[in-house]
Amino acid sequence: MGTSATWITGTVRSGKTEALLEHLAAWVQGESVEAQTLLTESTVRSPSEGVVLLFAANADNRTQLLQRASDRLKGLVRLQSTTPLAFFESEVLLFWPLVIERLNLRGYFPVRLRPETEQALALKLWAQDDIARLQCFEAGSADQWVRRLLDLLQLASASGTPLTQIADLLVRSEMDPVLPADLAALVQVLLLKWQAWCLGHGLLTYGLVMDLFWQYVLPHPTYQRQFGQRFKLIAADDTDNYPAIAKLLFEQSLKLGVPGIFTFSELGGIREGLGADPRYFAGLKERCTLVELPLPLDVASLGPCSFPELTAILQPTFAAGQPMIYSLQETSRIRLLQAIAQEVHTAIAVQGIRPQDIAIVGPGLDPIARYTLIDGLQHLGIAVQSIHDQRPIQSAAVVRALLALLALVYPGLGHLLDVEQVAEMLVVLTAAGPTENGLTLPHSIDPIRAGLLADYCFKPHPQHPELLPIEAYERWDRIGHNAAQAYGRIRNWIAQQQGQLGISTTASPGGTAIAYLTLNPVFILDRAIQTFITHRPLALDQLSILRELIETAQHFWDIDARLRKTDVQWSTLTETIADFIGLLRRGVITANPYPTSLDRQIRPAVTLATTFQYLNARLSHPWQFWLDAGSQLWQYSGAVDLWGAALFLKSQTPVQDRTDPENRDLRFCNTLLELLGRVQDRIYLCYSELSTNGQPQMGPLTAWVDLAQPLLVEPNM
Repeated sequence: MGTSATWITGTVRSGKTEALLEHLAAWVQGESVEAQTLLTESTVRSPSEGVVLLFAANADNRTQLLQRASDRLKGLVRLQSTTPLAFFESEVLLFWPLVIERLNLRGYFPVRLRPETEQALALKLWAQDDIARLQCFEAGSADQWVRRLLDLLQLASASGTPLTQIADLLVRSEMDPVLPADLAALVQVLLLKWQAWCLGHGLLTYGLVMDLFWQYVLPHPTYQRQFGQRFKLIAADDTDNYPAIAKLLFEQSLKLGVPGIFTFSELGGIREGLGADPRYFAGLKERCTLVELPLPLDVASLGPCSFPELTAILQPTFAAGQPMIYSLQETSRIRLLQAIAQEVHTAIAVQGIRPQDIAIVGPGLDPIARYTLIDGLQHLGIAVQSIHDQRPIQSAAVVRALLALLALVYPGLGHLLDVEQVAEMLVVLTAAGPTENGLTLPHSIDPIRAGLLADYCFKPHPQHPELLPIEAYERWDRIGHNAAQAYGRIRNWIAQQQGQLGISTTASPGGTAIAYLTLNPVFILDRAIQTFITHRPLALDQLSILRELIETAQHFWDIDARLRKTDVQWSTLTETIADFIGLLRRGVITANPYPTSLDRQIRPAVTLATTFQYLNARLSHPWQFWLDAGSQLWQYSGAVDLWGAALFLKSQTPVQDRTDPENRDLRFCNTLLELLGRVQDRIYLCYSELSTNGQPQMGPLTAWVDLAQPLLVEPNM
C-alpha cells in the first residue's frame, strides 16, 4: 500500500505545500513511476478523466491551495477543494438516503444548525433541573454548560468515539475535578437525547455530521464503491490539524485504490484540543512512502525540546543573529500599547518597512488591546487587518436598538424592554444622514431628549408596551421640532407594522389548529434597517454586524419553520422572538467587525492576531511584535482547549491531561518554534512590568526579555 501514497513531512516554511503540488503535478502528467504503475496495474482511469480531491485545514487555506493547484495544473484535471468538515457535511447530505435507511428516520431533508442556534435549542430541550445539577458540581452559567456538552459531542464525533462511551470516558478521566458517575451518566443521556431529537426533526450539527459520516456513511458498501469511482487521487495539506476520523477516511480511500499525497508538520497541530489529533493521524505514514524535506537553516528546524533547552540554544541568537530579537519595555500596559504603535509608525515612516510586512501577535487580545492598537495605528495613518476579531453583535448599539424595536412591534414582549433600552433606540434610529445639500445633521433625538421621551412617553406593559404620543409629556414643547418629528416617525412606523400583523391558522401534524402571526421578524428587521439605518453612510464594521444579524435571523426562522412542521407543541412566534432576543443579548452570536480579505499579506495593512489565529492562518512576516511577553498566557500557546478534549485523543492511552507541565511545555515550545519560523527579520518582545490589573508579570518569556537587546521608545500619540 506504500507505493500508492506519499507522506511529506517538514517544519514550518520547509516547502511542504510546494512539494505536495509537485507530486500532484507529476501524478497528473504521468511523469512519475508511481503514477505509471497505478495506471497500468489498477482500475484507476487516466488522471485527466478523474477528480482530484484537495483537502486544506481551513477555508482560507483551501482557497489559496486551490488557486496554486489550478495555476500549476492548467486544467489538466478536475479539482475539488474542501476542508475535512465541509467534506463530511457534503457527503452526509449527498448520501442522506443511506442514513435514513440505516436509522429509520423520517424523510425530511436535513437542515444544518449554526452553533449558536444549536446552543439555544439544546438549552430549550434539556431540563433546567439537569443543567442545575451540573452547575452545582462546578459553577458556570447554563449557556456555558450547554456549550460544554455540545463540544463533547463534537469532540467524540471527530475522534470516532460512540456517544454511548462518553460516560465511561468521563469517569475514567484524569480531569480535575473528575465528574461523578451519576453526572457522567446524565451527560451521556442528555447528548443521546439531543442526537435523537435532532435526527427526528431533520436537523444536523457539526458534531452530528461527523458522527453520521464515520458510523454510517463511510462503512457503507454503496458509498465505498461510489467513492472509488468519483475520486482518483486525494491531496491533503497540513494533516496535523485534521480530526481522527479524517485518518479513517484516508485509510479507507487507500484500501479502495485511491492514491494519496499528505503533508504533515511534527511541530504543527495548532488545533489539537479543538478536535485535531496529530499524533494519532501521524500513524497514517506507515502506509505511505516517506518524503522528508530538508530543514531550513534557522531555529525553527529544531525538533521538539523543552523551554530551558530552547532558551539555551537561542543564546547566540539573542547576542547577534538572525532574526534580531529586541525587547520593548514599559511600566504599564497602556504605555506599552502606545509604544508599539509608535515603533510601528517609525518602522514604516523612517525605515521604509511596508505595513504588510509587520504583524502584532499575542496569546490573547482583549478588546482594550485591540481597540488601543487599532485606534492608535489608524490615528497615525496605518491600516490594520484584525484577524477574526469576533465580538458579540449585541455589543453594537444598532443591534440593541433593532431588538428593542422588535419588542415594541410584536405583542407579548414587554418584559424584554426597559426605559434605558428605549432611550438608546430613539437615539440610534434617528441618527440623521447626509442632507440634499451634502451636510450631515446631528442626531435628531439627542441622548437628553431621548431620556425624557423614554421616561414620560414609554408605557411599559407585559403584553403591549407602547410609545405614547409626545403630548403625554407635559413639557413636550421642550423637545423641539426635529426631535418631535423623528419620534413621531418611529411611532407611525411601529403602528404600520403592527397593522400588518395578521393571524393565520394552520393544521399541525397532529391535526390541531395553530394560530400564529404571519409577518416574519426577518422582514421587520430588514424594513427597519432600510428605513432608519441605511440612509446614512455606514462603516465596514457596522455593515458586517448588520449582515450577521440578518443572516442569523434568517437562519433562526428557517429552523423555526422546520420545527413548526415537525413538532406539534413547538413555540409560538412570540416565544420564538423572545428566544432570539435572549440569545443575542446573552452574547452568543458574534460577528467580525474588521472583516479581512483572504490575501491578507498583500494588502498594505499591519496584521493583528492571536498566536492561534496567526499560526492557524499560516501567515509569515519579516517583522513580528510579540504582545504581552510577560504574560503567563504564552505558556498555554494562546489557545483554549475545549472542555474534555484530552478524553478523545486516540494517541493517548490511558487518557492523560494535556495540561500537565510536560505536555504543556512541549506545546509551548512548538508554538515558539512555529512563530520563529514565520519571521524573517526581527522580533520585538513587548513587555510591561504590570499587567492590566496592575499586578507584576513574570511569565515564561520574561527570561527572553532580559536577554534581548533593549529598545526604548517614547510614545508620541
